[in-house]
This record gives sequence, C-alpha cells and structure tokens, in this order.
Amino acid sequence: MKNYNHSLGSWGERLAAAYLAERGFEILERNFYTPYGELDLVIRRANEMVFVEVKTRSSEMFGWPELALTPKKRAHLLNAALYYLEQHPEFEGDWRIDVIAIRRVIGKKSPELLWIENVLA
Repeated sequence: MKNYNHSLGSWGERLAAAYLAERGFEILERNFYTPYGELDLVIRRANEMVFVEVKTRSSEMFGWPELALTPKKRAHLLNAALYYLEQHPEFEGDWRIDVIAIRRVIGKKSPELLWIENVLA
C-alpha cells in the first residue's frame, strides 16, 4: 500500500506541475526537503513565489484531499517556506502557500483538480 500511495502522490505532483507550467509558472523545485518537512513544489511567476502542497486521493474513503491539511501540516508548510526563503535571500517579492487537490474519480476519464490559493490567509 505504501508504494501505491507514493506512486499516486508522485503522479499527482507531476500533474500539478504540468498544470501550473501551462499557466505560466516556472517550476523551481520539486520535493524540496527542509528540516520542517518537504515542499512538494516551489514555483514562480514574475515576482511571486508560491509553495504548493499537492494532495492526491484515488477515492473518497479518506475524505477529500484538501481536508488533509491539518493545522500541524499548515505550521510545517509555513516553517518550510520560511526556511526556503531564508536559503534564497536573492528572492525579493511576494509569496504564498497554495494547495492543489487532485481526485481520481471512478468512471471519469480525467481527474478533478482544485487549486486553493493562499491557504494560510
């Protein structure tokens, strides 16, 4: 089951990266590790940096993917983003943390994708 979950997560991250690239974002990092946890995607467009948490589910059994962002996970994401910015002092601009929730729906050819911007606001 662990390999399946990892495979599903990797698939979701690739799908999210392609979706964001199509919308003009530059993919700076994938799976960037920090002492506070992993940043799935770090992207930039113009003078805006976005840290993206990708949540992928293949069924509704464990709830909708965007609901998996607990207060503890939000704190880890914030600390990881701040760590990344500290490591990249050359970046001067706005930043935010987004979530992309991907649902593989049985009977549908294409997955559903929901982009939630600025989840810490």
